[in-house]
Amino acid sequence: MNISELLSLISKKIGKPFSQSDLARGLSVTRQTIYNRTKNNSEITISELKKIEKYLGTTLLEDVSNNNFAKVNFYPDVFASCGSGIIVFSEEKEELSLPKSLIYDYSESKNYSMIYAKGDSMSPYINDGDRLIIEHIENNEIIDNKIYVFCYQSEIFVKRLLKNIGELIIKSDNPNYSTKVLKSEDLNEVRIIGKIVGIVRNI
Repeated sequence: MNISELLSLISKKIGKPFSQSDLARGLSVTRQTIYNRTKNNSEITISELKKIEKYLGTTLLEDVSNNNFAKVNFYPDVFASCGSGIIVFSEEKEELSLPKSLIYDYSESKNYSMIYAKGDSMSPYINDGDRLIIEHIENNEIIDNKIYVFCYQSEIFVKRLLKNIGELIIKSDNPNYSTKVLKSEDLNEVRIIGKIVGIVRNI
């Protein structure tokens, strides 16, 4: 849920307009901070929702759930490489509420998270700085030509994957990057984290 969606939800909940200035007071931040976050389409965290609930003396989390929002773990310090691999140094997370409409084929039974993309090898479909919504999978089964986040030799990548007999073909959408083929002896080092089912892009 972004700032604009939250303001609309609160206004409807309390029956009168709730402004950016009101939100700034509730979160104990400056109005400029709220303005900048609105401009950047920044999501509200669950902890911020709880703070606003306390400020207003009312509930919001239940309304968020009932308004077709999904809870997603966001890892702001984790980057999936759209070029060469990225080594992950931090896995601190925060819980966000995102519109279910952003998630392709959303299901209550599936687990989702969100991380940043780094690099341009998957452009124009994925750009540097995009936030990627991942549907987690419990095994290494893939669907040919879908985009996955995976770990290989302790580094995280986001690429289009195809299976062949005893091979995994790793493709970039950007034609300036070459296709990589992993043979059977390398496949034990591959762990599929999940499939890309949504992209959050600042406009």
